[in-house]
Amino acid sequence: MSSLKVGKYEFGSRLVLGTGKYDTFATMDEALVASGTALVTVAVRRVKLDGDGPNLYDHLKPYTILPNTAGCFDAEETMRTARLARELLDTDLLKLEVLYDQATLLPEPLETVKALEIAVAEGFTVMVYCGDDPVLAKRLEERGAAAIMPLGSAIGSGMGIHNPHHIRMIVERAEVPVLVDAGLGLPSHVAQAMELGADGVIVNTAIAKANDPIAMANGMRLACDAGRAGYLAGRAEVLPEGAPSSPIDGVVR
Repeated sequence: MSSLKVGKYEFGSRLVLGTGKYDTFATMDEALVASGTALVTVAVRRVKLDGDGPNLYDHLKPYTILPNTAGCFDAEETMRTARLARELLDTDLLKLEVLYDQATLLPEPLETVKALEIAVAEGFTVMVYCGDDPVLAKRLEERGAAAIMPLGSAIGSGMGIHNPHHIRMIVERAEVPVLVDAGLGLPSHVAQAMELGADGVIVNTAIAKANDPIAMANGMRLACDAGRAGYLAGRAEVLPEGAPSSPIDGVVR
């Protein structure tokens, strides 16, 4: 599969993994390897940096880190977290995530736009989490987003893609990469996102909380590759009725 390009960055895998919710660092390490990922996202506000013992960042040295602003609910708080991440990790990459409330974990569109404009002005390469609204997605692109990340369904829900038509519309109109983020619970969900034309997907809970995270990570990798191959191949025409698989001309009667 071809690489994923976001701004000046290029990654050998289109599957982006989160690093939260794993029972142990050892399980996370194995899952990341099994997934083949090159880009991992870290919730900066939720990472404990003090204390004894290994630190999360010690386990992520083979990967490019995409810091995210999970847990932020307005533009001011979001940008404070983004600046901290840039200083801590020495990167301009940013997954911009501004939530409306803790109950739904849905993105707050007005504060997202406000934070995006500030982040772009400050030189961040912004991958922005948003709802599956094609108009909002285009507006975010126009305001400088390097990648658009519409949700499939609510964060951590595992319900898959609620509105594939809107995801397809976002993909068709975008001139920057589109990665489906949030709610993907099965390899089939990942394959569907890629078949719709998404440039990549982001998965965390579905792998970290699977009965066998390593096996699920491998399954997600295969699904991502298969879905991309199917999209590039171009599906056969969809017909309203059945059609014979074999030619009917010249059949002996």
